Amino acid sequence: MKPYFPWLIFIGCCLFFSSNAQQDPASQLRSLIDEDRQFQKKEFSTPGRDFPAITPADEIRRAEFYRQELAQLKNIDPVQLSRQDKISYELLKYVLEDRIAEVEFEAYLVPLNAEGGWYTDFVLSIDRQRFNTKEDVEKYIRKLNGFKHWATQNIQLMETGLAKGRTAPYDILKGRENIVDHLIVKQAEDSPFYKPFENMPASIPATEQEALRKEGRSAILNSVVPAYRDFRDFWKNKYIPGAVKSPGIAVQPNGRAYYEQRVRYFTTLPMTADEVFEIGQQEVARIRTEMEAIIREVGFEGSFADFLQFLRTDSQFYPKTPRELLQAASYFSKKIDGKLPEYFGKLPRNSYGVSPVPDVLAPTYTGGRYSPGSLEHHRAGFYWVNTYNLSSRPLYVLPSLTLHEAVPGHHLQISLAQELEGVPDFRRNTYLSAFGEGWALYGEWLGQEMGIYETPYEHFGRLTYEMWRACRLVVDPGLHVKGWSREQAIEFMVNNTALSLHECTTEIDRYIGWPGQAVSYKIGELKIRELRKRAEEALGEKFDLRSFHDLILSEGAVPLFILEKMVDEWIASHKKE
Repeated sequence: MKPYFPWLIFIGCCLFFSSNAQQDPASQLRSLIDEDRQFQKKEFSTPGRDFPAITPADEIRRAEFYRQELAQLKNIDPVQLSRQDKISYELLKYVLEDRIAEVEFEAYLVPLNAEGGWYTDFVLSIDRQRFNTKEDVEKYIRKLNGFKHWATQNIQLMETGLAKGRTAPYDILKGRENIVDHLIVKQAEDSPFYKPFENMPASIPATEQEALRKEGRSAILNSVVPAYRDFRDFWKNKYIPGAVKSPGIAVQPNGRAYYEQRVRYFTTLPMTADEVFEIGQQEVARIRTEMEAIIREVGFEGSFADFLQFLRTDSQFYPKTPRELLQAASYFSKKIDGKLPEYFGKLPRNSYGVSPVPDVLAPTYTGGRYSPGSLEHHRAGFYWVNTYNLSSRPLYVLPSLTLHEAVPGHHLQISLAQELEGVPDFRRNTYLSAFGEGWALYGEWLGQEMGIYETPYEHFGRLTYEMWRACRLVVDPGLHVKGWSREQAIEFMVNNTALSLHECTTEIDRYIGWPGQAVSYKIGELKIRELRKRAEEALGEKFDLRSFHDLILSEGAVPLFILEKMVDEWIASHKKE
């Protein structure tokens, strides 16, 4: 373990901060943002070091730097800043405060959740691996060789967490002992990590290509495979048996305080767990009334539970093949694409595709997800659709899923953020769940106006997705601070949504492993709808929906309290016209 000298950090920060004191507020802010960028680059993207140092001492060292940054930021008077700089100021403050809190609550001791973590992130990075030069190949080989040390560091963090009673809950770990077995291979060519070597640049001579492949095979067998074998053995024999048995974070050290902090972070509002729980119950009751109206509309005879069972079991609602599911998702994607110019004045330059969830994730993954693209790296975004276990993938939810994950949801919002001009890099890359997920859920709601839902069952699918997010406001605090069991949470989800039992189970496990994140969706959507209603009522005939949407997406992901200021300023300026 490297020695930790906080006084060196303090002296360095003082030298930097004293030079900043000479500058005007805008220059001070830009200098601070640049210093943060340089620090992040040094810590996480240093050439020749493909994995950051993640020991507790490293985490504490970084947190001390963030505290010094935050102190300097608070010395800047935001009143003297431009509108753009004020947004950068507030967002940087928000990010720094959370970085510090995460270290103070020792969140780094649990580097995984129900969907994976450091060990799956490395596998997923293969999809983004492209070789354009010999240097690219050599960098990849170096990364393969460095993985064993990285894995050891993560295992050590998890061991420290075990000793402190700070672990991923047992409920999301049991039964997954063999999650990395397919990565423990005897022949390097059978490993997914070998796949990039099958597409070497033609600019590399054949003899050099074979030499590089040989190095790659050695790295896979001598670093990657042993790392996953060690992790599998640790996971099975030590971590799962010793994991905290309660699904709620409140029973872990400082768990209640940590959950309240996560609620404030993920909602970007000064909300409490109890307030979230109460709003959730109100939303569940409201949406249930709308769902029952559709049941009457289709003439179904039976109870609400009977109708849900009908939706879960009737074969007409389920695809027969993965291709059928992907084709249906593609159909809705293109249908929505054709509507976008009516609702948005500015659209992103980058495109997106439709593809299945990677096999390594699919069994325990949600129904769909968005994988961001990058114009800079010549990569389209991808709307992932889970083709595993087709009997749990109802077609009637596909319109909502597409509106959320592709357009006008995540692909539209994230791509526009990436293409922002004249703002610091961190503004382009910051993702806040309350904004991003709230916007995507608003996109599902907007689909009604766009004419995307074609049948009463698809409208019911939209409502079941909305109910799903409303249920999250109940089950997340229920699990983490109100003593709910995993079974109680699953039952609540099953009884109120038309999601399959498989999806209800994987969703609850996700909430158990990711405290607070699930409440961001509905809170964000409610705020955006509230702001739209405010603007419509204030502006009357002057209200333009395309301009409103462009405003919401104009600054990237921002906390909801900033978004509210943006909308109020927009309303005031349009009233003067």
